[in-house]
Amino acid sequence: MSPSPPGLDDPEQAAFAWARFRTLMAWMTVAAAVAVGGSMIALAEVYGPLNWATMLGVIGGIGGMVMLTGALMGLVFLSSGTGHDEDVDRRP
Repeated sequence: MSPSPPGLDDPEQAAFAWARFRTLMAWMTVAAAVAVGGSMIALAEVYGPLNWATMLGVIGGIGGMVMLTGALMGLVFLSSGTGHDEDVDRRP
């Protein structure tokens, strides 16, 4: 019996890692919604009623930034946690 493949080549470890990544992204979606909601409330308090372009800008800017940051950091954790980084270093 051969040893199981390392890192993301092992189906069980890959399934666990991607499930953890999806969980992280679910929490980042909640964080993005809270950040966007808080920002819209603060902007509405300062500037009064917001038009649709402002709302879309806040959603895209703040929500997009939080989601992109979460995705990139999640991929770093996924790569490091599965040993994928070490696999790359070992290849000639």
